[in-house]
Amino acid sequence: MTMLSWGIGLLVVVALFASAIRILREYQRGVVFMLGRFWKVKGPGLIILIPGIQQMVRVDLRTIVMDVPTQDVISKDNVSVKVNAVVYFRVIDAERAIIQVEDFLAATSQLSQTTLRSVLGQHELDEMLSEREKLNHDIQQILDQHTDSWGIKVSNVEIKHVDLDQSMIRAIARQAEAERERRAKVIHAEGELQASEKLLQAAQVLSGQPQALQLRYLQTLTEIAGEGTSTIVFPLPMEILRAFANPVKQDRANDDSTHRESD
Repeated sequence: MTMLSWGIGLLVVVALFASAIRILREYQRGVVFMLGRFWKVKGPGLIILIPGIQQMVRVDLRTIVMDVPTQDVISKDNVSVKVNAVVYFRVIDAERAIIQVEDFLAATSQLSQTTLRSVLGQHELDEMLSEREKLNHDIQQILDQHTDSWGIKVSNVEIKHVDLDQSMIRAIARQAEAERERRAKVIHAEGELQASEKLLQAAQVLSGQPQALQLRYLQTLTEIAGEGTSTIVFPLPMEILRAFANPVKQDRANDDSTHRESD
């Protein structure tokens, strides 16, 4: 009986000693409670606890990748879309992560879902599709601010998908086509305006230089003649006739003055 008692006692001691030993990896910390009250954060490495008096909760300090479930969001311009995202965060204070919130994983997940709906609901559909970087930054800042008291650091938020129904996709396609047509008309109108300004400047220059107008007229005749047309009816401006008539009148006047001097 004595040997049996000693054997049982030895087994109990070994069991108690084994239950008192904990080994924490490099990325783990242990939040130790003594008689229900917080005592300290231990780890990594070998941890020895007093059985029945001390309890320990393991906390992982690695970055956690959390997939936010698809959320139904109504945009500012009353468009219904389905949006999902991914959140990257990690525990930076193991004590607060265990004491300040019951389940920091579930709390962060719920907060991410509500924040995603709240932030995206303040923007129009075009902004959701074209300004994702800004929206990601806004959501990340809000989450980081609210989870700071839990000892959690939200490092990044990425919106993965913004899904639309088929009717909305067709409406967006029509809107994009209308926008392209509008831009084409604006560009065409701007080109017409610039061309009219240049033509006005050219007209002003030609009006001040009759010889230039005559040269332009002759150049036009040359271009038309080179096209191989059979018959060309082209009006002859009076300026050209005057230009040819003036030298004849001047010659006649010179001849008259010469005859008068000889008489």
